[in-house]
Amino acid sequence: MEVLYTYFPAFLLVFARVASFFVTLPLFSYRNIPTTHKIGLAFFISWIMFFTIEKKPLSIDGVYFMLIIKEVLVGLFIGLIAFMIMSAIQIAGGLIDFQMGFAIANVIDPQTGVQSPLMGQYLYTLALFFLLAVNGHHLLLDGVFYSYRLVPIDQLWLPFGHENVVEYIIKTFQAMFVVAFQMSIPIVGCLFLVDVALGIVARTVPQLNIFVVGLPIKILVSFIIFLVVFSSLFAVTKQLFELVLLSMRGMMELLGGT
Repeated sequence: MEVLYTYFPAFLLVFARVASFFVTLPLFSYRNIPTTHKIGLAFFISWIMFFTIEKKPLSIDGVYFMLIIKEVLVGLFIGLIAFMIMSAIQIAGGLIDFQMGFAIANVIDPQTGVQSPLMGQYLYTLALFFLLAVNGHHLLLDGVFYSYRLVPIDQLWLPFGHENVVEYIIKTFQAMFVVAFQMSIPIVGCLFLVDVALGIVARTVPQLNIFVVGLPIKILVSFIIFLVVFSSLFAVTKQLFELVLLSMRGMMELLGGT
């Protein structure tokens, strides 16, 4: 009982970081998951990690409250990096929807509670299923666990203003758009050619109402191309998962000062 009382402040720091991870981490931060379940899962994972990490007896004082703020920021920031990379799928879906003519049809994203592109939400749901199939959620939890090796629990400061951190965030943001472009370019490129063909038809056959026949043709071509490139989309999604893990690790190394 004395040991538990001695290390209870350290356990609260672990719980603060894990619970903050679950606020922004993909899949675990879904709004349709009850908050009590999230808190319970964070508590039991924190309890397991508490006995495996290096910890020191801490006293509750002003420095301790600064450590709590630091733990919350680490969890939120690293989870946000993972969420930002995963958002490339919805950006790709938005580009596809714009070319297909589905830009006016949005659905509610259960994770954020805001409207998202139709194809983007469909691809994002498939990506989450793929993430579960390859045990990617285990790797995300491993990232939470190994964060204590790179960002120790007793580290007081975080180099948020360092130029390397800012540069890394910009590169991660750039990588998100590169992946989104890779996923959307087969369908968007083909639909651009369809637009060119429809423009030629509109000039050569003025009697044909191109706005009436153009939208169904683009939708049909889009679904045909989507079936053709479906396997390659999952190959890019696999690279996206690797990029998520590398981005999380790189950010933890920078925050840890290594």
